[in-house]
Amino acid sequence: MTTDRRTFLQLSAAAGGAFVLGGLPAALRAQPAHVAPRTLRILILGGTGLTGPHQVRYALERGHHVTVFNRGRRNDILPREVVQLQGDRNAHEVDALQGQEWDVVIDNPTTLPFWVKDAAEVLADHAGQYVFISTISVYDPAGLTEITETSPLVKYTGADALAETMETFRTNVGELYGPLKVAAEQEAQKWFGELTTIIRPGLITGPGDATFRFTYWPWRVSQQGGDIVAPGDGHDPVQVIDARDLAEWTIRMVEAGETGTYNACGPAGRMTMHDMLGGVRGAFDGNRAVNFVWIPWDFLRHHEVQPWAEMTTWIPTSDPSHVISKTDNTRAIAKGLTFRPLAATSVDAVAWVLAQPADERERLTRAAGLHPAKERKVLAAWRERG
Repeated sequence: MTTDRRTFLQLSAAAGGAFVLGGLPAALRAQPAHVAPRTLRILILGGTGLTGPHQVRYALERGHHVTVFNRGRRNDILPREVVQLQGDRNAHEVDALQGQEWDVVIDNPTTLPFWVKDAAEVLADHAGQYVFISTISVYDPAGLTEITETSPLVKYTGADALAETMETFRTNVGELYGPLKVAAEQEAQKWFGELTTIIRPGLITGPGDATFRFTYWPWRVSQQGGDIVAPGDGHDPVQVIDARDLAEWTIRMVEAGETGTYNACGPAGRMTMHDMLGGVRGAFDGNRAVNFVWIPWDFLRHHEVQPWAEMTTWIPTSDPSHVISKTDNTRAIAKGLTFRPLAATSVDAVAWVLAQPADERERLTRAAGLHPAKERKVLAAWRERG
């Protein structure tokens, strides 16, 4: 699907309102928000991060009753129909959850296992289903070329996962992130057993993504154009999922009472870096002249260009330490996971950035991706190679 310049400008103009909560024209929606067959009482832990607002919007459109529990710092972005409970899980403040019943609990933001334990001690006998939003970082990729839900998980090697705090986590994020997510999954299963649903997304993209990990590419294409450093030979696989697709599918899963473990990655089929960048370019067809300059990993590494952080979404499978070619999403697709066109994600992500205040927009566009000065230097070196 391509999006012409007129449509892009219309969407950009609309961004100040609709895109904050994930609204977009019906033609670009991956799944229409028909009223659900039954009304659920849904408690969302978090609710104002990347996926939470989209869950809230879609659940309300489907006719459900939604309560959020969080610190209350960003609840102004939520619709008035949402019931708001306040507390800080990191400070063991969960009293606001006492004395109520919910059909479903969706746990979005958990970093530390004790967050699950504290909430579960209150909710275990007062909720019909517990959905834990995890990550594919729970897998141990050693020796694997493809990941399924039964692939080995990374192991926590500390003394007590429940004793980990944000202070200890921040000292070693890279080593602790995956293992603590595994421990949090296990804590959820300990308390909720067969009523637990574990969803493991890959890279989450689209409007609202403040990491800029995918948005770097549509932003670079739409706002600057010209020669753009592209990593490798274009054949390395890429998997991303729009936050709205993940959020809406999560709501449909709880409507169906689906439990178990699912990898939530997109797209439906194989996508390479060449496919993705071609799709991004197509979204802004006619906006600016674009020329992707494909540069091998060895050359990029020599010039200290980092996969993922600077060449966002990209992990070179030519590097022996990065040989995973796919995270299998067959189970999730069989349960109704759908994917909107990459063009819609690209246009909406850029529109969301354009809607931010100038200082925030500047911060966002420096959060990830190759700095323009460094890109010019790498391009010059590539042209001058012997």
